[in-house]
Amino acid sequence: MSNTRNKPILITILGPTASGKTELGISLAKEFGGEIVSADSRQIYKGMDIGTAKPTLHKNVKTLKHTTKDKAEFNIPVFDIESISHYMFDVARPDEEFTVSHFKQLAEVCIDRIYANNHIPFLVGGTGFYISAIVDNLSIPEAKPDLQFRQNQELRIKNNEVTIRQLYQELLDKDPDASKFVESHNPRRIIRALEVIRTTGKKLSELRVKGEPKYNVLRIGLKVEKEELENRINARVDNMVEAGLVNEVRELIEKYPPNLPAMSGIGYREIIDYLNEKTSLEEAVSLIKLHTRQFARRQMKWFKRDRTIWWIENSSHATRLTREFMKRF
Repeated sequence: MSNTRNKPILITILGPTASGKTELGISLAKEFGGEIVSADSRQIYKGMDIGTAKPTLHKNVKTLKHTTKDKAEFNIPVFDIESISHYMFDVARPDEEFTVSHFKQLAEVCIDRIYANNHIPFLVGGTGFYISAIVDNLSIPEAKPDLQFRQNQELRIKNNEVTIRQLYQELLDKDPDASKFVESHNPRRIIRALEVIRTTGKKLSELRVKGEPKYNVLRIGLKVEKEELENRINARVDNMVEAGLVNEVRELIEKYPPNLPAMSGIGYREIIDYLNEKTSLEEAVSLIKLHTRQFARRQMKWFKRDRTIWWIENSSHATRLTREFMKRF
């Protein structure tokens, strides 16, 4: 499992939402003796199941515990899904602070556990920053949250004082290189980047640097034709609504403030507007489909900058790439 530099291997499966990452990950893990670490920034949260397209979490077989560098304590449930161990689902409550730094630390704990089990780790997901944190061994700044600043920025957006695009431009004015790793559509990441600059006095691009890679990585990307992907997205959203998305959101906002960053994701904010009688259910569902399609395009734009990704169109191609990769190490 290592090369002459004694680095273990890591297989990453990435791509846009609804491209089939979960199914491919399970298939390859079964064939090659793997376990799966999720790299999805929304499936981290407990209770956010239907709207995040979280796989059915059948059995919690064990729990890992870890205290992060900033003294946050997390329990990491290990779920058995189709006889494959899955990590990094249901790690935090929607009202808990959970950062990329937290993800990196916890995911590496999981990867180490998988190696200890003499299995191959598969990092599977669509959150580009999470994936980069692991495969590029990013140094993530440990800047303490400035909650007042964060709330002020969120209020600016909510009160239409600034658009997300304008806030992103404010970030780029301070740190032009932030465009390489902060997504223009993600208000949480934009605000966090501005927060780090405010807290540390340094640009995030100066603090966030790639380290010596810890792993030999195979990056497999799922490529789906535009029309097919849009059809999958539309069908998935319809299935979410049928499965009880509205009730899930209703139960969440009974427990947590609806303006939490975790609740700002696609599928949640539209249903919150529906429950607040700002839109009809039909309009909300239509917006979820539209926003998800737009999000998938942004994901692909993000991933296409990485020329080390092997883009595949079917599972047999992925199997062949994985087999050839494992023979090398």
